Amino acid sequence: MLKRIIAAGILLSAQAGAGLTAEVTDFTLENGLQVVVIEDHRAPAVTHMIWYRAGSADERPGVSGIAHFLEHLMFKGTDDVGPKEFSRLVEVNGGSDNAFTSYDYTAYFQRIAADRLDLVMRMEADRMQDLILSEDDVRTERDVILEERSQRTDSDPGALFGEQRSAAQYLNHPYGKPVIGWRHEMEQLSRQDALDWYRTYYAPNNAIVVVAGDADPAEVRRLAEEYYGPLEPSTTIPDRARPQEPPQIAERRVEFADPRVAQPYVVRSYLAPERDPGDQGEAAALTILAELLGGSGQTSVLSRKLTFGTGEALFTSAYYDGLAIDDTTFGLVVVPAPGVTLAEGEAALDRAVAEFIEEGVDAAQLERVKTQVRAADIYAQDSVDGLARRYGSALAVGLTIDDVQGWTAALSAVTADEVMAAANRVLDRRHAVTGWLMAPPAPGSADAPLAETPALQAEPAAEVIR
Repeated sequence: MLKRIIAAGILLSAQAGAGLTAEVTDFTLENGLQVVVIEDHRAPAVTHMIWYRAGSADERPGVSGIAHFLEHLMFKGTDDVGPKEFSRLVEVNGGSDNAFTSYDYTAYFQRIAADRLDLVMRMEADRMQDLILSEDDVRTERDVILEERSQRTDSDPGALFGEQRSAAQYLNHPYGKPVIGWRHEMEQLSRQDALDWYRTYYAPNNAIVVVAGDADPAEVRRLAEEYYGPLEPSTTIPDRARPQEPPQIAERRVEFADPRVAQPYVVRSYLAPERDPGDQGEAAALTILAELLGGSGQTSVLSRKLTFGTGEALFTSAYYDGLAIDDTTFGLVVVPAPGVTLAEGEAALDRAVAEFIEEGVDAAQLERVKTQVRAADIYAQDSVDGLARRYGSALAVGLTIDDVQGWTAALSAVTADEVMAAANRVLDRRHAVTGWLMAPPAPGSADAPLAETPALQAEPAAEVIR
């Protein structure tokens, strides 16, 4: 019995090392629409997603939030599907639907029985070019997004401070503005703003359809050609050439004090490179670096040094997400233990990072982290929804199917030298925003704002769900 268990474990380990990939078929219609089919026949259901290569970072100045606003308005109906009918029709056919907006894309999805795929493809194709918007629609939905901002951002000091941190991180690039928009600009969004955005970006040659689940590629192609095929491509889609950041030559610091803050903490975020098509090595090294520094609350470098070592931190973390068109961020978080000031917490973070740079990567820890990251990457492929998002989000930011399927191998190939080279390039205080999130300090306390030591907060929401 024990031999069989060991043999099964070796087989699973070998499969994880090789990287499990789903059966993926892709094709492009004559009008430029890319279609990806990910087969998983374990259940008679599919996830249908359509990704538009347009997000908040593509907005022109003065209309922040228009990408997310149109996402809401897309449910207002067409000449074939009445207002609020889209979601109702999905629901009465046993499915569910929603949408979300990010910096680099807007996506709409439905989960439904496989034999209802034609329904959602027909309706999604219909609203790609036949959306009807009235002034009443715009007025009522504008109130909805303003209330959404009130609930999710304005009532949350962490979210407010996240906005300020992003604005400090990106002086010139549009990643510095919130996906949901600045309130004073959201209040002025008009029907014409929405139609301009819709007519500019919502076209088959600016979209990707992903169908994952119990789907036959030949049947998906037939349905795509029937419903999406007749749609006219756009000839006016602008290049995605965003304003870029000037060289950052000095650390930026932001402080945010709010009486609603219950747990102060320190965050530092560095500008970091994104995953590039055909060259994912540095992004893979940064992914491993984030896991080494702060991926585990028990065994990561920061937790061992600051939580279980000196006891200066209640919690530590590190984060990095390379799925972006332009430079993204690599972040470190420290929540000081009771009796430890924010200044002391930041000093402890500095010391721990400096020690890591000097000591280098522990070989055994690196192998454990690589195994964990590869396993998590492979387990994520077991979800049909996760697979659809995995391919759609990558393709929407310019990566290829080969890049998606090669990501596990890229993680496996990372060496200790590559991790340390990435750490030395990215963990540079001159390219960082550092800060404290705190309750208003008592006058004269150690955490009172000083000219040389202001403060900041954690990673802002990079995706707004309807």
